[in-house]
Amino acid sequence: MLLDKRLKEMRPETELFLYLAARSQLVREKIEPLLKKGNIVILDRYEDSTLAYQGFGGGIPLSRIRSLSLFARGRRKPHLTFLLDVPTQKGLRRSGRSDRVERKALSFHRKVRNGFLTLARREPKRFVVLPNGLNIQQIRKKIEVKLDLLLPS
Repeated sequence: MLLDKRLKEMRPETELFLYLAARSQLVREKIEPLLKKGNIVILDRYEDSTLAYQGFGGGIPLSRIRSLSLFARGRRKPHLTFLLDVPTQKGLRRSGRSDRVERKALSFHRKVRNGFLTLARREPKRFVVLPNGLNIQQIRKKIEVKLDLLLPS
């Protein structure tokens, strides 16, 4: 439903509940069992995306999102987040603007990007911001350096 191209509009609250429902299932079905086995879990999106898109972009108070998210995900939060920061228009060109969210107004996407950067400023120990302009090898090296500091050999 979230990716259905026939849907032109969806309320931010609807998006929020759908993403939280999916996350709740993912945490209990996949993440928790893997962590209990001692695995490291890597995700491409999690609660920060919800805060950025539905909160900063959609206007839902962050406190409300955090409260509902805690209920949906339980106590599981990321220890480390890599934020690939790309200027808004450049990111939209890369995406091809193919789905409903990507087709939203440029002003929405600017709020989302600023939201991610705000979250990173608020939690500088968890976030590693990888600025625009780095090539793939530079990004990989920065990620490897950070992971080497955190992970046992």
